[in-house]
Amino acid sequence: MGYELRVVREAPIAFPDLAKAISPAGFELRGSHEIVARHGGGAHAVGRWQDQVIGEPGSDWQVAQLVRLASLLGARLIGEDGETYALRDGVLEVLADGTAMEMGKFDEIIEAGPAEWSP
Repeated sequence: MGYELRVVREAPIAFPDLAKAISPAGFELRGSHEIVARHGGGAHAVGRWQDQVIGEPGSDWQVAQLVRLASLLGARLIGEDGETYALRDGVLEVLADGTAMEMGKFDEIIEAGPAEWSP
């Protein structure tokens, strides 16, 4: 199991409501409650539904998609260590201990696609 990011909402969302909220934005659901987004002609896993949306990203693209998904649901994207991932002025940021660190420009990350992080 990798590092988990969770989409956290003030009020829980039911699975049928999740499906209605994410479909217009281009996200799809697969049978095993997997949430996917398309890039380059393929569908790539972004997260999964387990009474909330959980992702184990392996790329900046997946983090950016999870931030976009959290925004659609009126939620925040929170890491295991309490850091928050957010979009501000077109830049994807990680907020931890009162410090904001830039991951990169959102549009460029989305365009680059789901290239996996190198070890």
